[in-house]
Amino acid sequence: MQHAARVDPPRLEIRNLTRRYEGRVVVDDVSLAIPAGQVTCLLGPSGCGKSTTLRMIAGVDMQDEGTIHVDGALVCDTQFRIPPERRSIGLMFQDFALFPHLSVAANVAFGLSGPKRAQEDRVRGLLARVGLEGYLDAFPHELSGGEQQRVALARALAPQPRIMLMDEPFSGLDNRLRDGIRDETLELLKEEGTSVLLVTHEPEEAMRMADEIALMRDGRIVQQGAPYNVYNAPVDKAAVAFFSDINVIHGVVRGALTDTPFGQFLTPGHPDGARVDIVFRPQHVSIDFDRGGRGPSPTAQNGTPARGVVERARFMGSESLVEFRMDHDGEVLRATVPNVFMPAVGTPMWLSVRRNRCFVFPTGT
Repeated sequence: MQHAARVDPPRLEIRNLTRRYEGRVVVDDVSLAIPAGQVTCLLGPSGCGKSTTLRMIAGVDMQDEGTIHVDGALVCDTQFRIPPERRSIGLMFQDFALFPHLSVAANVAFGLSGPKRAQEDRVRGLLARVGLEGYLDAFPHELSGGEQQRVALARALAPQPRIMLMDEPFSGLDNRLRDGIRDETLELLKEEGTSVLLVTHEPEEAMRMADEIALMRDGRIVQQGAPYNVYNAPVDKAAVAFFSDINVIHGVVRGALTDTPFGQFLTPGHPDGARVDIVFRPQHVSIDFDRGGRGPSPTAQNGTPARGVVERARFMGSESLVEFRMDHDGEVLRATVPNVFMPAVGTPMWLSVRRNRCFVFPTGT
């Protein structure tokens, strides 16, 4: 007789979490499951309910509805509640929250129990892994922001939590430090096998760190999946716009096709007469020079070119951003070009749009 393979429950699972403040729904029926060792990012604009969700999981705020489970065991519902310190959940916040009167070693050891020798070995081992083995006796005010962040990480990991909750932990660091410390933090968390729920409003941070992104808006998760899928198969126009600048052209569906100045677009699934927005990112706009009022020939990949006039060009470091005032409707479209491309204001040029990089949504969604 063949036995079915045993399926472990998610390391962290929240079901139908809801939180209200003064009659206003801040978190609205949020469900999420994180397997052991996975990094999930709760991504969304400020005020969308991300941090409130984190506080409920940590146990410092109480949900009005829903349940929280760790390794399949109930941690909290609206009646039963395990105290925060017994949930095996670590916390990291943007202000690091180090104790100023304690040394680095004492900060890291704060949540530990058991034999003193074992505590000291754990502290030394973690500080060595974050490159701070020489700072045992230093105090937080003697450290840089990046060093303080590493101490906070070591302290959060010291009790070997099964789950780590991180609320904008890198926002206080300057850009030069941030990428390196994010990568070091992720490597250490993976080594420890810790499941991570990271809250951020920065798409780049979510794409860099997460195995899975849960995109949150107005208290609800609107889309969830691997970073590649969330970026390349967005659920609506706002989801596209959250990750990058967008261009939008408008049209009306006729027989599953929509006529635009860039040629016809396939728009199946939308009824005849429906108004649609065709959305595309600036990096998917091709630019060509004007040749006596004529542009390049149409292609299957890029459709029909449309003419515009350069309104502004800016060099952004690794790419150039060029804004065009389009002849057909006076709207501004943006294109990004690798390296330096700075055409003079007033220069006429022809723009084409990659067909397979466009998204079609009903107008108004």
